[in-house]
Amino acid sequence: MIGQRITHRTADGVRIPGTWRHAFINNGGTYYLTDLFIYADGLIDCWGLVTVEEFERKLRTGWVATHLPEGAEASAHGLAAWTFGETHARLTPELLLAEVRDTLDELNGRPDSTGRCLAAVDAFLADRSEANRAAVRAAYLAVPETKRHYALGDMDRKDQPLRALAAGPGGMLEGSPDGVITAEAYEEAVAYFEERARLIAELPFREPADGSATAHAPAVHLPHSYPRQRAESPGKVALRNDYPAPIDVDGTLYPSVAHAYWALSVADPAERAAVASAETAWAASALAADSVRHDGWEHARSAVMAALLRTKFTQHPDLAEILLATDDATLVYDDANSLFWGDNGGRGRNWSGRLLELVRSELSARRAGFM
Repeated sequence: MIGQRITHRTADGVRIPGTWRHAFINNGGTYYLTDLFIYADGLIDCWGLVTVEEFERKLRTGWVATHLPEGAEASAHGLAAWTFGETHARLTPELLLAEVRDTLDELNGRPDSTGRCLAAVDAFLADRSEANRAAVRAAYLAVPETKRHYALGDMDRKDQPLRALAAGPGGMLEGSPDGVITAEAYEEAVAYFEERARLIAELPFREPADGSATAHAPAVHLPHSYPRQRAESPGKVALRNDYPAPIDVDGTLYPSVAHAYWALSVADPAERAAVASAETAWAASALAADSVRHDGWEHARSAVMAALLRTKFTQHPDLAEILLATDDATLVYDDANSLFWGDNGGRGRNWSGRLLELVRSELSARRAGFM
């Protein structure tokens, strides 16, 4: 269901992952083709955020439409309008609700209905009692009909072995094309799952070649702060660009990374000197805002900031230890003046945090002897 349809919303500064699918909204008798957004916290956007229970009511009342009556007007929000002819709807309210519940399981890393069905098969293989086979049947029937074909990931046999195992010898499933399952067909299904289990067990476990794709350390938030003097034990405040850690750049001493960044952005040498000597980092940014930028500054600024951060943590080994102590954590940096440099509750691009992570990696590489 999720595939590549990845989206998110931000709630209280927290990024809530989600996905989306097409749907029709019946508003005043016109059927609008729109997007149905499903979020990991259990909220669903169908022209307004609703809970799963509220979504079910929207389905039952036809607001989220699965029945598309012949002759009804449809609209794609100014892209096109048409009238339904003979329609063949794939979903029912029950099926769409089941697919949405499966999607919520996927978004939260829980086994969905297919996963629960395959777990029931494993339980049956371990103890081939009639009760366990009946559990397979119940779990299979709980998988939405639209997903059953894909449960085994077998494009040749589809879900036929599952149907045979669920029905049992001499049994049959409602709506199944198999009819009554013969003893031979049942034994073939059991043998199929035995072989499948053997192949899965023999698959080698491999760690990603260059390590995990995600951090194992908790994220570190670097909120707005305006430090005016160095502290004996500054903690994560020392990672802020405005922390008073003087750096020497080509013979010029700047009170902080922020001072250096804003001074280097200014084209006029006299104004640049005034920015560099500003009393605070905030004052330096205010002076720079009233000055003319260097040509091409916008395209060079990330490289300049990366170089300044390297300088800071090279010239201040004690601060480098604070950065290294964050391990592989995501560094979430807030910047009141910039959606480019700051994360700002999920609204910004967090380039300050990302460059701090880059410099941290370089420091680790040097310590390990890679650089």
